[in-house]
Amino acid sequence: MQYLAPTGQVRDTFHQGTNRRAYEMFGAHPCMESDVKKWHFCLWAPNARHVALVGAFNGWDRSRHPMQKQFDGTWELCLSEEELLSGADGAPAYKYAVWGQDDLWRMKADPFGFRSELRPNTASRLCDLDGYAWGDGEWMRKRGTFNPYNSPINIYEVHLGSWRRHEDGSYLSYTELAEQLIPYVLEMGYTHIELMPVMEHPLDMSWGYQITGFYAPTARYGTPEEFMELVDRCHRAGIGILLDWVPAHFPRDEVGLYQLDGTALYSHPDPRRGEIDQWGTMLFDFARGEVDSFLLSNACFWLERYHADGLRVDAVSSLLYYDFCKEPGQWLPNEHGGRENLDAIRFLRRLNETVYHDFSGVMMVAEESTAYPMVTAPTYLGGLGFGFKWNMGWMNDILLYIRKDAVHRKYHHDKLTFSLFYAFSENYILPFSHDEVVHGKHSLLDKNPGDLWQKFAGLRALMGYTMAHPGKKLLFMGGEFAHFIEWKYDDQLDWFLLGYDRHPQVRECVRTLNRLYRDTSAFYEVDASWDGFQWITPSDSDNSVIAFLRMDRQKNAVLCVINFTPVFHPIYRVGLPLGGTLSELFNSDRAAFGGSNQYNAYEIRAEAGLFNGFPFHADLCVPPLSCCYFNYRKIFQKPEQTPLPEAPGGAVSTMQRRDTPMGNDDQEVPSSMAAGRKQSEAETEPDSGGTDAGA
Repeated sequence: MQYLAPTGQVRDTFHQGTNRRAYEMFGAHPCMESDVKKWHFCLWAPNARHVALVGAFNGWDRSRHPMQKQFDGTWELCLSEEELLSGADGAPAYKYAVWGQDDLWRMKADPFGFRSELRPNTASRLCDLDGYAWGDGEWMRKRGTFNPYNSPINIYEVHLGSWRRHEDGSYLSYTELAEQLIPYVLEMGYTHIELMPVMEHPLDMSWGYQITGFYAPTARYGTPEEFMELVDRCHRAGIGILLDWVPAHFPRDEVGLYQLDGTALYSHPDPRRGEIDQWGTMLFDFARGEVDSFLLSNACFWLERYHADGLRVDAVSSLLYYDFCKEPGQWLPNEHGGRENLDAIRFLRRLNETVYHDFSGVMMVAEESTAYPMVTAPTYLGGLGFGFKWNMGWMNDILLYIRKDAVHRKYHHDKLTFSLFYAFSENYILPFSHDEVVHGKHSLLDKNPGDLWQKFAGLRALMGYTMAHPGKKLLFMGGEFAHFIEWKYDDQLDWFLLGYDRHPQVRECVRTLNRLYRDTSAFYEVDASWDGFQWITPSDSDNSVIAFLRMDRQKNAVLCVINFTPVFHPIYRVGLPLGGTLSELFNSDRAAFGGSNQYNAYEIRAEAGLFNGFPFHADLCVPPLSCCYFNYRKIFQKPEQTPLPEAPGGAVSTMQRRDTPMGNDDQEVPSSMAAGRKQSEAETEPDSGGTDAGA
């Protein structure tokens, strides 16, 4: 990235908050002067009394290479590469020695530095990002016309430092991660990988959310070029890459943005707006144009220079509200007396407008935990302009629900149905993220009550329910094979569990669901409209069963039935809007997934007869703690038979069935005989633990 001297207009846009390429002006860039290769350094520190460039090349002596202050508060210096390489081991390390407004010297890493030293060292390193030859041209061309809203989006969230490690506990490199993570994600059928922050951070315990090097991939796993290779290889394998991005706050580490020139340069000087004590961090001051340009450029930098396919914007609620995580008296209202951070809201709108204008096919995702309206609505309609929002309400409701003992779930049935009151108000992603499996919250598996059989069956049912619910999908690593304990940032996942019973069966269940999701347009094509969803059985709280249809644009339909209790229903009646047939597409209770193997062996014909307000009905086998999908081949016909009496909650007794004897092999199998358990002689007797039916 060769340095070009900025024009006055470029400088103006930086100070006005609209420069999305500030990284081309600031930081360290190679340049040519009289056929001599040099490096140009630029730092914004308007209140500093003196700034010097220091490193091994000058013995870290701040008197050797003073920088020159420009009219707009930036400091600049140009040095030959030969001089910078003297005394350097590898890519030269450097810092800025800043004599601040408060008469204190501080050693600062480059806020726009493209590469960092490996912790505990904190200096920036020289880095020319133009050296990598990308091979993902086909992916990038296709991404230009990609529409994520009517496409399958199934995200595997990963913390690179704890997904897998070497036997001695050391990290895998970016290159090694590419060799191991990509085949695994392909095998499992995910469409995207979301990486927890890869930007440089000093403390492992922060998981990457306390950033000091906003423009530098962390040196824990290798060089910037090696991170480019990881993204490149993902793209060539057909996998998208989303990055966690943290524009809300920054840590108080002296090497970072904190008090960069002896003043609150990047944060508000009033702690009621400039700090968040609960996190121990500083908040960005979005009223300053230079701060806006720094963050706007940073977002575009990862999309442009590293070909990221989208950003998941962390902690958006802390940007929207001045009183976020604060008590009365700890925050200042806006000019209208409200709690909304109007400057941050303007920034978010500009950010999304810029990204979607300049990077076709990317995804901007908001982690927003309140009911702030129109997060994913266009800015011209008054929205924030994000593409997607994490559905935190759905996530909290369903995780609260599955913690309840099965016998008590009927009293909390609204937790299953309430999400449909707002499911189409935004473009949602359904997240089971890292935040839900730490700090005493238990793993997804261990959230389920009961014995081991019930825990595993409940987890499989939860996975099936999630895949069928409207919204794109996200699962944190380890959940796919029923990680038993909480996530540990300082160790790899417990891969040894795959050597034990049940865990590999859960992984096979999730793999099957992932592939079924990608192959079934009814599950993803219409995610933000009632056109893609219809309730069939929303109110059977006594049995804790729900049933609904998912449909694509052509009205191809899948019937989804989920049983959240360990009660086996050999015959469970559902109403249907049209005649037709049902054939089982997926069943989380199959033996291959570790279940008791109760399933619907034959095609089931819908029969005429009023049930639960529908003119047709069908009798299904619904296994304990299970999720079942059925292909629903609809036939447009008028019901002719006399309506049958309704049964409470959707379940029917055997007395209500019209038993028809089986005929020869050429005869059609009646629905009353098709709905039921099928178990071949070759299959072993299922484990009946945890079920009331006892197989």
